[in-house]
Amino acid sequence: MAYRDFGDFLDQLERKGELKRIKTEVDPYLEITEIADRVMKMPDGGPALLFENPKGSNIPLAINTFGSYKRMSLALGVEDMETLACEIEDLLKPEVPRGLFNAAKELLPKLAVLSKMPPKFQKGDGRCQEVVLLGDDIDLNKFPILHCWPEDGGRYITLPLVFTHDPNTGKRNVGMYRVQVYDKKTTGMHWQMHKVAAEHARISEEKRKKIDVCVVLGGDPAITYAATAPLPPGIDEMLFSGFIRKKPVTLVKAKTVDIEVPEDAEIVIEGQIDPFERRMEGPFGDHTGYYSLADMYPVFHVTAITHRKNPIYPCTIVGRPPMEDGMLGKATERLFLPLLKLTVPEVADMCLPVEGVFHNIAFVSIKKRYPGHAFKVMHALWGLGQAMFTKMIFVFDEDVNIHDTKEVLWRLGNNIDPERDMCLVRGPIDVLDHASRGLGFGSKIGFDCTRKLPAEGFQREWPPVIEMSDDVKKRVSAMWEGLGI
Repeated sequence: MAYRDFGDFLDQLERKGELKRIKTEVDPYLEITEIADRVMKMPDGGPALLFENPKGSNIPLAINTFGSYKRMSLALGVEDMETLACEIEDLLKPEVPRGLFNAAKELLPKLAVLSKMPPKFQKGDGRCQEVVLLGDDIDLNKFPILHCWPEDGGRYITLPLVFTHDPNTGKRNVGMYRVQVYDKKTTGMHWQMHKVAAEHARISEEKRKKIDVCVVLGGDPAITYAATAPLPPGIDEMLFSGFIRKKPVTLVKAKTVDIEVPEDAEIVIEGQIDPFERRMEGPFGDHTGYYSLADMYPVFHVTAITHRKNPIYPCTIVGRPPMEDGMLGKATERLFLPLLKLTVPEVADMCLPVEGVFHNIAFVSIKKRYPGHAFKVMHALWGLGQAMFTKMIFVFDEDVNIHDTKEVLWRLGNNIDPERDMCLVRGPIDVLDHASRGLGFGSKIGFDCTRKLPAEGFQREWPPVIEMSDDVKKRVSAMWEGLGI
């Protein structure tokens, strides 16, 4: 289902008992973070929060809206995100139908779904442009922007959809990069060296031209998720959003820059970046649970702010897991598994544990067929998009429940000989990894936790797992109630 806008999504959460309204005045300087952090660490991620009276602003603030499996599923328009994963898997099935009749029967429904994906353009103003601030009226301070953690370099916009275009091809990219507020018209833009927007900036630098940018807040939550998704090259985030919500995203022209933005957004911040201008950005309490260090990043100069008459300010906080962003990562794990299987078909399942903060740890199960198969899968993953950042990969047999950490640790401890089953490589590392030898460059390790074959140096019999026989289990189950245990 498609939501009319972010407010419609909040209404849905409230109807389902997933939203808590906070009427008490609470300060965006540290206090909201402390409240949200305590809530996010509650069982099942606690409720979404709507702060109706943030100190210093008359604009309500929403946080933790994606912070549970249920809310993340609802954000994607389904009761369970696995439903959407199955739809993606079905769309990607490579089988060629037999005969013309079967081709029409099987392919036409898929083509019908695809035909509804592309975004559509609306002339005139959108709901995101009911209020237009230009010149001296531009003031980021009117919004309840968080100062999240004590050592942060300032206030940060933490749930931004950053729209840019490739200066050569005009192709759109939408990413999520934190935005540090310097003053009422100027911010930092933390797009990291490996991100698409950073490449757009590099091309602009070569052309010696400024780059247009829009920072969008709110809209259908499917659009927000799409900005975080590791989409393959050539897949437009607005196209992907349309697929998720089963309805095209409606875009309108920004007021002062040549960018189209979602019509249903709450707030749009327009501006330009001079690729030659840099300013110190950070520190920032990051999703690793540590502060990312200050460094030089591009400067975003605001040329206009547009918003609804009664906007809601969407935001999040990141820090020591579990946090709200863990559910965005879980959605990516489930939705992109079919795409991973298309590229690496021997993969049975994947788990990115929240404690691994997306890029540190991956558990993968495979249908092992030959010696060294686990190592082949490791290298395949390190060669795929943002999976190149994965610092530790543990590969298991397909019968292992990799979502059960207890089982994972038990199998890991029992099934590996460290020298034989370890693979150490060097390559790109997430720039937020403070332990790496250099910024964006370091080492990665993989472990083969599968049953070993003779050709892999294991000449003995692999022992069976201890399990009780089924007939004894049934007899004990039948007498269980009478045991008084």
